[in-house]
Amino acid sequence: MPAPELLVCRLDRVEYREATALQERLRDRRVQDELADVLLLLEHPPVYTRGRRSAPGELPMGEAWYLSQGIDVVETDRGGRVTYHGPGQLVGYPIVSLKPYGDDVHAYVRGLERVMISALREWGVEAEVIEGLTGVWVGGRPPDGRKVGSIGVHVSRGVTTHGFAVNVSNDLQPFEWVVPCGIEGCRVTSLARELGSEQDLDALATTVASRFGEVFERQPLEVAAGDLAAFDPAAAAVR
Repeated sequence: MPAPELLVCRLDRVEYREATALQERLRDRRVQDELADVLLLLEHPPVYTRGRRSAPGELPMGEAWYLSQGIDVVETDRGGRVTYHGPGQLVGYPIVSLKPYGDDVHAYVRGLERVMISALREWGVEAEVIEGLTGVWVGGRPPDGRKVGSIGVHVSRGVTTHGFAVNVSNDLQPFEWVVPCGIEGCRVTSLARELGSEQDLDALATTVASRFGEVFERQPLEVAAGDLAAFDPAAAAVR
């Protein structure tokens, strides 16, 4: 029996609030079984996002200072704490029903970790999970370890939104201006820094989509934003 489809939609650089609204509309369709599971792959303009467990001290410069640097600050309903998104970072937003996976959120998060680890390994970077810490890391536990991928999810009516981010060739300086993921002294790295040269984000996205299909037993099917318009007319305007 063939694996169920996973609609993989690659977008360009999408403003964070716009991407959140798109996820929520697609989630509502997925809840009603009006479309298959979806994986959105995209980049964001510079933005700090604050998860449900964020604390004020994680933005030590004050919101106005970050805005003056051209970095937006947005509250979000995902799990986790403060993180940064920006150009050159691959962001993945799966809109997935957890029913086939026993509605097990923890197993889903472990699956996202495996997706990132296996994708990075294919590109020559050995990453791992560190007990007690979120995301995936290179070089072991801090202070020596460096975070290369982040996870923050939200589940409503059994369907996921938000997801994961992998640092590919993005500027890492903005991570130094906050307490990333609430971890004091957290060092952050990227695929480019580990390999010593700029890396192709779109090619990594292909790897990530393939590994996602393997981990979650889905058949990736590339679709354009316009193809999602059948389920969400506003999606056609997102690029």
